[in-house]
Amino acid sequence: MFESAELGHVIDQETFDAAIPALREALLDAQFELQRQARFPVLILINGIEGAGKGETVKLLNEWMDPRIIQVETFDVQTDEELARPPDWRYWRRLPPKGRIGIFFGNWYSQMLNARVQGRIKTARLDQASDAAERMERMLCDEGALIFKFWFHLSKKQMNKRLELLKADPLRSWQVSPFEWGQSRVYDKFVRYGERVLRRTSRDYAPWYVVEGLDANYRSLTVARIILEGLQVALKTRARPKRQPHVAPLVSSFDKVNLLSHLDLGQSLDKDAYRVELATEQARLSRLMSDKRMRRHALVTVFEGNDAAGKGGAIRRVTEALDPRIYRVVQVAAPSEEERAQPYLWRFWRHIPARGKLTIFDRSWYGRVLVERVEGFCSQADWLRAYGEISDFEESLTTHGVVLVKFWLAIDRDTQEQRFREREEIGYKRFKITADDWRNREKWDEYVDAVADMVDRTSNEIAPWTLVEANDKRFARVKVLRTINEALEKAFARN
Repeated sequence: MFESAELGHVIDQETFDAAIPALREALLDAQFELQRQARFPVLILINGIEGAGKGETVKLLNEWMDPRIIQVETFDVQTDEELARPPDWRYWRRLPPKGRIGIFFGNWYSQMLNARVQGRIKTARLDQASDAAERMERMLCDEGALIFKFWFHLSKKQMNKRLELLKADPLRSWQVSPFEWGQSRVYDKFVRYGERVLRRTSRDYAPWYVVEGLDANYRSLTVARIILEGLQVALKTRARPKRQPHVAPLVSSFDKVNLLSHLDLGQSLDKDAYRVELATEQARLSRLMSDKRMRRHALVTVFEGNDAAGKGGAIRRVTEALDPRIYRVVQVAAPSEEERAQPYLWRFWRHIPARGKLTIFDRSWYGRVLVERVEGFCSQADWLRAYGEISDFEESLTTHGVVLVKFWLAIDRDTQEQRFREREEIGYKRFKITADDWRNREKWDEYVDAVADMVDRTSNEIAPWTLVEANDKRFARVKVLRTINEALEKAFARN
């Protein structure tokens, strides 16, 4: 895989100087057109051998283009804030928006390769990390991103020769970092695992480019031309390539028999039992959130449900039991302009809590397979692929200590209509009812199908759905609290 990058490619200075003016002009034109169109972001991943010119090349790109539209990110030692969250959080929160270029040093490939070379993970775990990276990149590209992945290469002989020359020069010896000396000692292992990762993650939508780093002129022109040509093609392509999803009817559409139709919505609690059970479960939640074992976990709760199903009331009963400093309620509405410039999961990643904390999502990432599906805000291909993307997202959370609890609060049509009428008649509840609420009732059956598919496709061992019978608010609130408590106790028992 690296043979062609060890041949000694060289471009003389005269040829290099002659090519630069036209190349710089074309790069700037493409960059400004990218900003003008603002249809997609560009993500450039920088990896490879230390000393192969990664930093020098990126520095030159910033000189040739407008650095105001480029954000360079370096991921080396994790901060305390990053250590308290799943690893992918640090990358998602720094993704470039549409119309901008992001250059990532020390990205997810650097992290996994260094961990394997240093013996902190086994090859099987490296393969898992590679597969997860491939799935994430596929999701980003499906959302419109243009991804370039560069591996800057030097042969072992070339690397050692460079290090010895710099070491012998008192004026330049400072340029060699301890990390470079360390990599020279594990060169064979680093290249072997690097080749494995490149082989598993080079795809048509995000291929790897291996660039020989020996000659600065060659590597600079090569990288710049690859970026320019890829960017020009993407800018001329007005529509995203269409993927052909399965068009067969979804299972829930055949006979209207589904999980929701089998719920016993008549379950209820009388006032006396409710007061006792509510106080019991709230006290239990307070103790669990204060438990020292919570330092190894974060808690995320997702509240979805029919309009007027009582999500707000259930959320208030959860927060009543807790210190406001340890939780945050995120109410999800239509995406803002900033959020529309990013992949749809970005706005949820940014709210993932640190260990010991709780984030409550009032509506969530499931809007992609509910509202966006039913209302036609995204294509069938987009919401069909979202099931897998959401499952990957949730697995990345739970793998790193997040306790994820998902609720669908279900009511029947008559109960919903009754609550709508009450909201119209009671002054302090009137703000809760809108014309959209009445309009959505006309699509009740479509939403039932969407919910049933959502549960079937995304309820699993790591992140099961809890269907809450919510015709009786008291019963629903207690069930929500009890379910959260049981999930925390189960997580603590695994430690």
